[in-house]
Amino acid sequence: MEVGRAGPDGNAWAPLYRLTAWLLAVMVVVIAVQIAIYVAWPPPTTAAAYLELLTANPLLGLLSLDLLYLVQNLILAVLYVALFVRLRTDAPTLTSLGLVSGLLGVAAYIPSNPAFELLDLAGAHATADAEGRAAILGAGEALVAGYTGTAFLVYYVLSAIALLLFAVAILRTAHFSRASGWWGLAAGILMVVPSPAGVVGTVFALASLVPWTVFVVLLALRFRRLAAGIATV
Repeated sequence: MEVGRAGPDGNAWAPLYRLTAWLLAVMVVVIAVQIAIYVAWPPPTTAAAYLELLTANPLLGLLSLDLLYLVQNLILAVLYVALFVRLRTDAPTLTSLGLVSGLLGVAAYIPSNPAFELLDLAGAHATADAEGRAAILGAGEALVAGYTGTAFLVYYVLSAIALLLFAVAILRTAHFSRASGWWGLAAGILMVVPSPAGVVGTVFALASLVPWTVFVVLLALRFRRLAAGIATV
């Protein structure tokens, strides 16, 4: 229900809210495409298979190496800033810690993704002699081993912390619906178990997609209204 118009601060940040709403809409599409690709073309499990796929189909190879997940994380950085801007007055500690955790998580993820490094290795592997291919394969195996290593685990844990902090902040304010806070909290709890943690991690990661997608949709709708200057709960 419309209860009035946003104040000067809301109007000043309208471009950020509008951008966030559009980017979150893009994120929903990205999530759907990621799931479809994962189901239709399960990603390889070895460096040799990745190199072979990148040579035969570079685009599918990059998508199998979470190229779209990289895009999603760049969108996350904007979302963290937008949430901080909107909630910082009512929950300064929670949102400050959430912003720091979230941005550090994004910063940790970007170098953890070896997509373009493996693409370069695939090109070299295709033209190298037997000895050169062995060396390139070894480099590829090192990249794949680090794909879900320390940097990725740091990203995953920090992202879960950021989500939980922002979800609690949402529940403590009247700027967003309580439903969005609860959906965000559910997604954050499911993300506490990192996805590389075997079968349990995979199950939790897949399960988190449902509340996370609902959370994103609710935030997109809310930021769209904020960009229009409509102060509703």
